Amino acid sequence: MILEFMLILNQREIWSALSFEEALSAMEEAFLLFEAGDFHMPDRMHAHHGDNTLLLMPCFTNQYFGTKLVSVNPENPKRNLPAIYGSMILNDTTSGEALSLMNGAALTAFRTGAVGGIGIKYTTPVNANSVGIIGTGVQGFTQALFACKVRPIKELYVFDTQQKKANEFIAKLKMELPHLKLQSCSSNIELVNKSQIIITTTTSKKAVVPDDAELIKGKHFIGIGSYKPDMHEFPAQLYPLLDKLYVDTPFAKEETGDVATALKNGLISDSQVTPISKLIASKKTIAETTSLFKSVGMALFDLVMAQKIYARAMESKIGSEIEI
Repeated sequence: MILEFMLILNQREIWSALSFEEALSAMEEAFLLFEAGDFHMPDRMHAHHGDNTLLLMPCFTNQYFGTKLVSVNPENPKRNLPAIYGSMILNDTTSGEALSLMNGAALTAFRTGAVGGIGIKYTTPVNANSVGIIGTGVQGFTQALFACKVRPIKELYVFDTQQKKANEFIAKLKMELPHLKLQSCSSNIELVNKSQIIITTTTSKKAVVPDDAELIKGKHFIGIGSYKPDMHEFPAQLYPLLDKLYVDTPFAKEETGDVATALKNGLISDSQVTPISKLIASKKTIAETTSLFKSVGMALFDLVMAQKIYARAMESKIGSEIEI
């Protein structure tokens, strides 16, 4: 009888396996794989139950394949629970052997933070030193950490409709980023006015950025939160200011209201919606005065990050190996 073993990695172990710089490098690699088409990624499967969603995301490369299962429950923060739970299973492509089971929420937060960081790296000015974050959940926290790795951030502003959560968020950030000026804003208008880069991390069904062209002109937006057609974080007046709308995957045109509704209403053309992988492959950054990068995520990100974490964990003897 052949014994099989699986490496179990929890949240702490996932975060300790790679540095921020290594995580950013992994996501650049994932974008280049996407641009080259050197992968197989079946359509993401959605199962909806009320406002809750179960996502199943498989992906294959020559060496590994993986499947992430994620539950998204938008009301969980009201219960003091994470909005996202999930798990990631990593397999060997040749044999099909299950190699590792990882905490999916930690993997998602880590790779999404890195994807947002890549968006900032390629679509914002290199000297941008202020960032505003709308939404104070797990995603907001990781976006803040990665933003500070790719830009010389000196000031970080926060807005949440629940002031208590904004205050708790800032207290947590102070422990990780003690050198920054951290401030909770009384309104989204104040936040946008003070920030060069604005990151949205909510599941709102109406715009969380003010619909004021003069206010938002010249700003750089990173959209992380919306993932359904009825979700919108950005206002109508933003789109005419854009030369291109950068996305992590063309599937964003169907999945998120921030792209689908803008296309439907003629606020932006299909030709303007551009995969950011093309920008990365060209090794260029943009010089646009107003920009938007919208991420909805994809299984390729999870797979590439998971295989990098697995390799490092095996090398450094991180995690718990169990017989299955």
